[in-house]
Amino acid sequence: MGNKATTTVKEEREEIHLKVVPSLDRAFMRWLARDLQRVQGFKPKNIRAITPPDSYIEFMRLNGSLDVDLDDPDLAHLFK
Repeated sequence: MGNKATTTVKEEREEIHLKVVPSLDRAFMRWLARDLQRVQGFKPKNIRAITPPDSYIEFMRLNGSLDVDLDDPDLAHLFK
């Protein structure tokens, strides 16, 4: 009496999912390459420094992020 556990055997199927992409047009590829080159080479002219909110500054101070020595030789490559 009572509930009897029944076991069922599931068939394991090996499935391969393919993503089919249409062939790319050469003109589109040239346009995309030019567009990416333009975006990657973009540099703003008037860069203005922004000040983070006071809560961020306090958080960074508590975690030691503001105690960075800019003359550290290990960090010199970041400021070139």
